[in-house]
Parts: sequence; structure tokens; C-alpha cells
Amino acid sequence: MTTEKTVTTEDINQRANRKSAARKRVQDKEVASKKKRKKGLLIVHSGNGKGKSTAAFGLCVRALGNGMRVAVVQFTKGKWRTGERTFFEGFGDAIVFKSMGEGFTWETQDRQGDIQAAEKAWEQVEAFLAEAAEGVWQLLVLDELNSILRYGYLDEARVVRALMARPPPLHVVVTGRGAPKALLEQADTVTEMVAVKHAYRDGGVRAQKGIEF
Repeated sequence: MTTEKTVTTEDINQRANRKSAARKRVQDKEVASKKKRKKGLLIVHSGNGKGKSTAAFGLCVRALGNGMRVAVVQFTKGKWRTGERTFFEGFGDAIVFKSMGEGFTWETQDRQGDIQAAEKAWEQVEAFLAEAAEGVWQLLVLDELNSILRYGYLDEARVVRALMARPPPLHVVVTGRGAPKALLEQADTVTEMVAVKHAYRDGGVRAQKGIEF
């Protein structure tokens, strides 16, 4: 007659430790295989899910915490007094926050005016890119630029060329639904936010302060 060995907590811990050690060996090998060079990344947050701008502003916080200087251009939220805009104003000249748009297109109902606002915002982007070449900025966030390109308010090829010609150390984050294929192809990191469930769309709950703005 055989008796089953009792599995102790120590057995479980040792097995978990062996698995962790094996994972670490794999991870260390992968890290060692990567190039040691650093470069400014072009990062795109797109998709129909919530969190594209939120994730970009999280990167702003991380950059500021590392002593980097940040510039933000918002293309469609100019009339909104958002929590992030108020928050970042407390960081002085470490971050510059430019809300350039006239509001969402369904609110303005003025296509020509929206195009002019987009052009003005892009001029600000070009100014930030030029300053970044002098080392002024290390992170540039272009909030809702994807939406502007999707509507055709800016020339897509012109925008992509400018972003590809950005100063080598500069990180650029572009947010908004419907990122164009040309931008996705050139980006270093692309995240697609997937809408599984949303309180506004599925639950009839209005946008709330501190969550949506």
C-alpha cells in the first residue's frame, strides 16, 4: 500500500522559486539580446477603448518624475477645463500644456474653423519640435492628433514626415481613435485600446469629473 506524500507549503514555495528562476534566466537572456542604444520613441495610443489620453498623461507623470521636460498639445479639447491640465499647471515650466482645439467636431459644427484650429495647433507642434532639437523638451504628447488626421484636417504625409524627422532623443506620444496606417507603420510602440464595456456607452452614465476629464 502506497501513501501519497503530503505537499507542504515549503514544497509549494520551492516549486514556485524554481519556476521564477527559470523565468529570470529567459528574461535575462532576452534583455541581453537587445541593443544597448537608446532613442526617442514614437508611441501611438489608438483604438475605441477608454484610456488613450489617460495613458499618455501617465507617461507625462513618469517623465516629470525623472526630471524630464514635457510639452503637450491638445487638438480637440481646448474649451474643456480638465483635471490633468489643472494638475500639470502646478509643475511650472517643467511642462507646457497647450490646449489648441475649439472642442469636439460635433460641438463646433464648423469644419473650416476646425481646420484652422488644427493648423494653428500643428504650428505649435513644429515650434516644440524645433525647441526639442535644442534639448528643451524630452517628451511631446500630441493628444487627439489621430482624430484630426482621420478627419483630414491636416495633411497626413506632412505630419508623419515631421514626426519621423523629430530630434533623436525626443519621445513623442500620439493619441486618438483611427490612427492612420502610415503612422502605425513608423511607430516604435503601438497600443490599441479595446472597448469591452464603458459606463457611458453601455450604462448610460454621463462623463464624470476625475474620470473622463
